[in-house]
Amino acid sequence: MENQQKYRMICTLTFGDIYGQIIVWLGVIFISLASTLALWSSTRQIYAFATVAIVLVLSLPFLLFAFVTTLFNHIEFVPMEQTESSKSSNRAKFSGKTAQVPS
Repeated sequence: MENQQKYRMICTLTFGDIYGQIIVWLGVIFISLASTLALWSSTRQIYAFATVAIVLVLSLPFLLFAFVTTLFNHIEFVPMEQTESSKSSNRAKFSGKTAQVPS
């Protein structure tokens, strides 16, 4: 039980990694709103609302999938050395910045 390897979890995700995804999704939202305004009239209001609903319902799963896969691609588990693990475990108790996952 004492020979278990300890790992440090490091997340290297930055805002620049998801910036493009946010811009694309904002573009989809604005195109959806533009199509809603184009369809808006006294006889086609239900079509306008349906257009917004369909675009949001269809684009949200793709957005969430892109965010989650990008996040998972930026998580690393780095093995810790024995001396480093004892020092960082003492620091982790006080700082709360280092996440350790025993395997």
